[in-house]
Amino acid sequence: MTLGDEIVRVGPDPHPITGQPFTSPVPPGTGWPGDPADENTPVAHNPDEVRELASGTAELAELDARVSVCRACPRLVDWRETVARAGRRASFADQPYWGRPGPSFGDPDADALIVGLAPAANGTNRTGRMFTGDASGDFLFAALHRTGYANQPTSAGAGDGLELTGIRIIASVRCAPPENTPTPAEKATCATWLGRDLDLLGDRLRVILTLGAIGWSGVLNATSTLGWDVPKPRPKFGHGAEATLHTPTGHPVRLVGCFHVSPHNTYTGRLTPEMLDAALAGLRN
Repeated sequence: MTLGDEIVRVGPDPHPITGQPFTSPVPPGTGWPGDPADENTPVAHNPDEVRELASGTAELAELDARVSVCRACPRLVDWRETVARAGRRASFADQPYWGRPGPSFGDPDADALIVGLAPAANGTNRTGRMFTGDASGDFLFAALHRTGYANQPTSAGAGDGLELTGIRIIASVRCAPPENTPTPAEKATCATWLGRDLDLLGDRLRVILTLGAIGWSGVLNATSTLGWDVPKPRPKFGHGAEATLHTPTGHPVRLVGCFHVSPHNTYTGRLTPEMLDAALAGLRN
């Protein structure tokens, strides 16, 4: 049915890759490709519960599961689920929408991490996989393939066979925000998940590439809270900017800045394929 000019669907609709029917938003544990959660995964409903559930995780897979069902920020929950039911683009109207926070994606044993801003309303919020299903993802995964991190240059949807080696992708905010702008409180709440992610990686982590200033500041905020040694004055974001952080054990982690892969940057030439390739290749140094 329609609501004004918007298409309203709850489903079930067939998954574009597997054909399996799903309702929107997708309930955990119902078979969506790559879903880390199930019906028994505990759900955070406020910042205190985020802190409790994040600190209680012992491994990244468990953390991803808890992230993927988080409901701690009412504005974000309302937005992501409204888009999933009534804010779809016409070209995706017959597809189910994930409508949940985006878990990490990539190599669980990676020593390199990419930190983005937040899921796109009709990208990750639809596909359930970071940077998948929109122009930003098209630009990023093509570069990851050219630089040897991805087994294929395209990212159509969860279940399409895409795999990453040596690198993992997360976002500083895990839900699609209205106007692509999370509030300070929402960023602070989600920073708890990011902090636990970094804590679990520990001294295995070697380098972090942040896509945009929000990812950069999110990493600095999270690492400061964890007691990492962060340079003073705090390093400023810029494309090609670098800083060295140290974990509480003294282990060095490179922080590298890169312009975000948003169409605003890539369509205008502010970020070119050559610039992104160079940033990704430099992570191996």
